[in-house]
Amino acid sequence: MPTLPVPLVTIGLLLASNIFMTFAWYGHLKYKSAPLLIVIFVSWGIAFFEYLLQVPANRIGHTHFSAAQLKTIQEVITLVVFAAFSVFWLKEPLHWNHLLGFAFIGLGAFFIFHSWS
Repeated sequence: MPTLPVPLVTIGLLLASNIFMTFAWYGHLKYKSAPLLIVIFVSWGIAFFEYLLQVPANRIGHTHFSAAQLKTIQEVITLVVFAAFSVFWLKEPLHWNHLLGFAFIGLGAFFIFHSWS
C-alpha cells in the first residue's frame, strides 16, 4: 500500500487541526449571549480534536522538518485558516494592512525555509 509523503500528511493534519483550533478559540464570538462557562467547555471539547491532529502532525512532521519549520508551517496555516474564518464565519473584512502583515509573515517563512548554505 503506498504511503503519502510526510510533508503532505503533516500539512494536511496541521490544516485540519487549525480548523478545529480556530473554531475552539473564536467560533463562540458569534454567540456572545452564551454563558462563558458553557463556551469554555464547548471550546475545550473542540480543542480535544485539534490536539488529536496536532500532536501526530508534529510527531510525523519532525521526521522531515525541523521544529522551527514545523512552527512556521503551523503559523502560516493558522493565518490562512483564520483569514478565511474571519471573512466567512465572523463576517469581518480583511483590510490592506492585514494582507500586508500576512505578506511579511510569509516573507519570514521564506527565510526559515530557504537554504543559506
